[in-house]
Parts: sequence; structure tokens; C-alpha cells
Amino acid sequence: MAVREIRFREALREAMSEEMRRDERVFLMGEEVAEYNGAYKVSQGMLDEFGAKRVIDTPIAELGFAGIGVGASMNGLRPIVEFMTWNFAVLAFDQILNSAAKMLNMSGGQFSCPIVFRGPTGAAGQLASQHSQTFESWLGNIPGIKVISVSNPYDAKGLLKSAIRSEDPVCFMESEVMYGDMGEVPEEEYLIPIGKAKVVREGTDITLVSFNKTMKVALNSADELAKEGISAEVIDLRTIRPLDYDTLIKSIKKTNRMVVVEESWPFASVSTEITYNMQLKAFDYLDAPIRRICGEDVPVSYAPNLVAAFMPSVEKTVRAAKDVMYVVK
Repeated sequence: MAVREIRFREALREAMSEEMRRDERVFLMGEEVAEYNGAYKVSQGMLDEFGAKRVIDTPIAELGFAGIGVGASMNGLRPIVEFMTWNFAVLAFDQILNSAAKMLNMSGGQFSCPIVFRGPTGAAGQLASQHSQTFESWLGNIPGIKVISVSNPYDAKGLLKSAIRSEDPVCFMESEVMYGDMGEVPEEEYLIPIGKAKVVREGTDITLVSFNKTMKVALNSADELAKEGISAEVIDLRTIRPLDYDTLIKSIKKTNRMVVVEESWPFASVSTEITYNMQLKAFDYLDAPIRRICGEDVPVSYAPNLVAAFMPSVEKTVRAAKDVMYVVK
């Protein structure tokens, strides 16, 4: 399979464009997706190819256009709704939570809701408290939707294509700081199954688990641990709901130790769910308590030094991993 290096934003654009060529029911809507080519240039050129009926600029009214998307999906179309940031999507949570997620159940199976809500999540530098929040754990708490959170161009394309083809509503989480990242992506069409984590680095001593942009923290931490003779296995969750517990359990059986790295606040986070289920399902294989590296339990500040203090880091992760390593000698 021939591959080339493209940017994260280009991988997302290819996924949407390929699905729009394949299926005339697919369309994109959101703030600045058409005339401006997207706030982060993800949809650049799509208006020229598909026209204003399939690449639609919306008012700054997240609740309104999310509701239009839900109604369109109930009537046979397959919308992709782009939020400029998931921070703004809080206004649309009523449509995501009470309409999209519940439609199949409330209609007794008469109406499915094949819709993708996508956009960037998390901190992206000096954007302050209202624009720096992560929402995977919020959305993952809702039965009836799937939650995908990607870390690289290859996964972004393959999982977005699968999300667009899904019969269920999907929340697709990206990151502003990754849109320019380069990565190898096949020229041929491919799909990645929803709900399957990926072991991106094999190891024997400890398992590091992460997703989205904190995967870079996990991988760089594995490099630092290797300098001290500690072999870290690194797992990219990719899908938050449904969560791939089997891959995590298999890794714990091999390494007997785990550290989970995520950007979210620690209370009721994705790492909380992982920690509970691993002690429930793999307790006999754990040689030490699972540790979590999360964002600090405070609103994200504007000052760059405070943003850095808030975020998970290689230093924090390596320290936690070494603590776990030496609980049992």
C-alpha cells in the first residue's frame, strides 16, 4: 500500500471528501467551513468541489445548527457538524445529549441518528479557562453515542471515515495543536474500526495509556524511561466509548503496571473509568496501584507558565512510572 506524509488537517479533509464523493447524503455544516475554508483550514477547497448545498456556513448558533443536523440525520441524510471548538459545543449539548444520543431508544428503533459532531478539544496555548477544556469524559458518560479522540493523521482519516458511515451519532475529538502535524497516510482507501485501541509501542515493564495530544507525552515518556532501562508499552485508546478494555487487560497481563495520561480534570475522568475497570477485571495481574496523570484540578489559566503547570508532562509521567515500578521490587 503506497503511503505519503500529509498533515492532520489534510487527513480529515480527505476523509470527509472521500465520503462525500461516495455518498451524496453526506454534507458538512458549521461556522466558517465554506467561504473561509474552515477556521483551521480543515475544509479548504471543499466548497469549490461540493457546492454551497453540501458545505454550509452557519450562524454562530451551535444549539441551532446541531439541531438542524439531528433533524437531517433522522430524515435520511448523514451530516458532519463542525464545532469551531468543543468549548462552544456546550451550548449544543442538549441536542447531542437529549436528541441525538436518545433518538433510537425513544423512537423504539424507528429513527437512527447517523451524525458526526467534530472539532478540536482541550488546551491550545494561551486561550484561558473558557476555551481550554476537554470533553471526552463528559461525552463518554452518555449512552447512545460513540466518542473518538485521535492523535495522528492516519487514525484521524481512518476513524473519521468509519464515523461518517456509522449508524450511531459520533463525537469526534481533535486538537488545534495537531492540525499541522505530519504523518504517513495510505493513498488507498482504508477504514479503522471504532472501539479498537492500538499498541503503538511494545514494552514489558509498564503500560502507558493515553489518547489525543497527550499521546506525545506518553511516547516521549517511554523514550525517557528506556534510558533508565525501563521498557514501557504505549497504548493509544483512539476510541473512548466504546472503550477497548481487552487490549488494556492484555497489556497489564504482560507488564503488571499501568499509568494513564490524559488532559482532563482528574475527577470522573476517562482515567477514572479505566482505573476502576482494570482493578475489577485485571486485579490479580497488577503488582502496583494504577497511577493517573491528569490536568490539574483547576480552571486553565491564561499565563503560559500556568498552562504548562496545568498540563500533563513527561516529567510528571516519568516520575509516576518510576514510583509504580518500584512499589514491588
